[in-house]
Amino acid sequence: MLEEVERWLADRSWSVGDRPLQRILAAKQRTGQTVSVVLPALDEEETVGDIVAVIRQDLVERVPLVDEIVVVDSGSTDRTSEVAARAGARVVHRDEILPRIPAVPGKGEVLWRSLLVTGGDIVCFVDADLREFSSDFVRGIVGPLLTDPEVHLVKAMYDRPLGAAAGQGGRVTELMARPLLNMHWPRLAGFVQPLGGEYAARRSLLERLPFPVGYGVELGMLVDALHLVGLDALAQVDVGVRRHRHQDGQALGRMAAAIYRTAQLRLARGHLVRPALTQFERGPDGFEPRTYAVDTEERPPMLEIAEYAERRVA
Repeated sequence: MLEEVERWLADRSWSVGDRPLQRILAAKQRTGQTVSVVLPALDEEETVGDIVAVIRQDLVERVPLVDEIVVVDSGSTDRTSEVAARAGARVVHRDEILPRIPAVPGKGEVLWRSLLVTGGDIVCFVDADLREFSSDFVRGIVGPLLTDPEVHLVKAMYDRPLGAAAGQGGRVTELMARPLLNMHWPRLAGFVQPLGGEYAARRSLLERLPFPVGYGVELGMLVDALHLVGLDALAQVDVGVRRHRHQDGQALGRMAAAIYRTAQLRLARGHLVRPALTQFERGPDGFEPRTYAVDTEERPPMLEIAEYAERRVA
């Protein structure tokens, strides 16, 4: 590991308990910064309500840390929107945001559009499929941004159990993202959960970043933020254990392909000869190929979008 990364781990890796809540609240009041929490959601009726309710009870009603909770529904066919609204979130449908640019499927697309419907100086992203959710996830990653003006982006780090096996979650992280970062961006090798969906950042950074529309958004954001603001502006906070719904192996393969494509663009800004991934499923006549397109589109920095610039002026 690079000496710079070892120093970074000592200086920029914290625990949620390192910043008492009263210190965070005092910093928020002193600086006047506002906090938006965004949950991208697609068919998450079983979990989204509990997450919203915990954030609202602990960090809106009990203490005034979070200023708004926004769930961006990317086309759910279940009761995700209804459950989230009943729990206290403002629900916005992806296709209603920036309608002049047709939406494409993908998590990054939803996160990018969320910048247009939130107002916080700090934007905190939380996946909507978490179970046994604790508000420490939000408090932990928002705290450094409120108390340290030199920090611009904070990732959550945690244990990810896979069934009964401790620490075996995050298979795409271990098989794809971590090798890519260690080989090509070794300064980012200290991130425990580089693909984790729980992170917070200053709007002033997010609005300058391009957003891969799919699963490559987390890796792309880390790499681009490193080049834009430097390693010391990035940090991570230990928030305990993350429990969530795990995807099957083929879904993970598609995720890995999108992440590799995101890395490839940042390495060479070139073009894949064949931006597709073929996988196999056993059918009645043997193994049958299934070919999926790999996410290749990226949204430009939000500062380049006229509607966003107009909102800032207003």
